[in-house]
Amino acid sequence: MNKERIFEIMKNKEIYDVFYNERPIWIQSIEDNIAKIGFMDSPEVKDVYIEDLYEKDLYNN
Repeated sequence: MNKERIFEIMKNKEIYDVFYNERPIWIQSIEDNIAKIGFMDSPEVKDVYIEDLYEKDLYNN
């Protein structure tokens, strides 16, 4: 995922299916190319590279 798309998602009030390693996440913040993410299925918080995040592909469920 690129930084511009992440900022679009963060500014929008809609819910997006964003994933890291096949786990649903929410993006807390961005600094340079690092995203601080929280996992929807646990209280875990992690810093990851933004290029490792992806949106769910509607054609590859």
